[in-house]
Amino acid sequence: MRLSRYFLPTLKEAPSDAQIVSHQLMLRAGMIKQEAAGIYAWLPLGLRVLRKVEQIVREEMDRAGAIELLMPTLQLADLWRESGRYEAYGDEMLRITDRHKRDLLYGPTAEEVVTDIFRASVKSYKDLPKNLYNIQWKFRDERRPRFGVMRGREFLMKDAYSFDLDEAGARAAYNRMFVAYLNTFARMGLKAVPTRADTGPIGGDLSHEFIVLAETGESQIYCHKDLVEMGAPGPDVDWDGDLSPLVEARTRLYAAADEMHDEAAYAAIPEDKRLTARGIEVGHIFYFGTKYSDAMKAKVSGPDGQDHAVHMGSYGVGVSRLLGAIIEASHDENGIIWPEAVAPFDLALINLRVGDEACDAACEKAYAAMHAAGKSVLYDDTSERPGGKFATADLIGLPWQMIVGPKSIAEGNVEIRNRATGEKSVAPLDAVIAGLTGKPA
Repeated sequence: MRLSRYFLPTLKEAPSDAQIVSHQLMLRAGMIKQEAAGIYAWLPLGLRVLRKVEQIVREEMDRAGAIELLMPTLQLADLWRESGRYEAYGDEMLRITDRHKRDLLYGPTAEEVVTDIFRASVKSYKDLPKNLYNIQWKFRDERRPRFGVMRGREFLMKDAYSFDLDEAGARAAYNRMFVAYLNTFARMGLKAVPTRADTGPIGGDLSHEFIVLAETGESQIYCHKDLVEMGAPGPDVDWDGDLSPLVEARTRLYAAADEMHDEAAYAAIPEDKRLTARGIEVGHIFYFGTKYSDAMKAKVSGPDGQDHAVHMGSYGVGVSRLLGAIIEASHDENGIIWPEAVAPFDLALINLRVGDEACDAACEKAYAAMHAAGKSVLYDDTSERPGGKFATADLIGLPWQMIVGPKSIAEGNVEIRNRATGEKSVAPLDAVIAGLTGKPA
């Protein structure tokens, strides 16, 4: 994409009401524009990242055996009345009445809708297990929306729902999602710590929040250092096998956020293994048994010939929230530093003297070669001064910068710079192209 044709409305200064780094940088980098309190338009650069994050989430859900569907944003109030949540949910629910006086709501979550879909079609235990997931916009009418996409009113969420005959099956489904979440966040360059979460009236131990470490995080977490260093299991796990050893290796180590913190349990960790840090919640997995299937009569015939209410779990990932979390975890004083997997473009190609025949030719050659190799390029072919070009490239945080200037190109060289490390080198154009693409120029 040529920057002269692109839509990238960057700002030199962030609006005064942008309080945290991710909100400031997303506005300055031209990723989002606020339309109303907690509601944002996603501009081209932001949308590219959002789609990459969404695709990683989708691929890891598919790998773990979940099945994608798309549920509506508007839901029937009658379904929520069945579950008993319509009146109980409170003011965060945006309630709507259509022209036929039917009560609707803008879905804040989708347990009722997915339970209704399931009960209409699945009648036998032989059709279990099932895990249905949905990547869809949600709306919660926060009293005080703030921090940009970190706590907006409209947000993109992946919510999955498992259906099993009994608690043992539900635990297996839970373990698959636990492992899938670790892999998902690791692919985005994030260190996500699974921490104990409140199970409420359900009880038990099947509820975890996944918290990304970031100095500017909203929560304080306390954990065993080995948990952070353990890393993700990776894709080559037996998804149909017993994943409990992978889960237990992580859940037996202490990890909790402020509200669940047990000072005595934390003090029992060897001092050199204790870690306290700030963090941002990006995912939550939860087993809730037969809460919805009892209320909404979602039953299947079991091997004993009797009807059984299915055991369910829910598994949420804040897809749009993840962009804010990634920026909070990966930035410097000059702007965003995108991990390669989610960067909006692979390379910033910077022409320091547009109109110079040699510079233009070198840039066109690099641009064509990168595209031919399947790499995405944002080519700064504008008349902006070099300082402005460098500032923009640093602000939007693309992983690599290729800098083409008249002095270096006269010697057949270009400068290549890694945004994350700041490391610079000068090399022949063909060698740099081959290094970035894995193919000779």
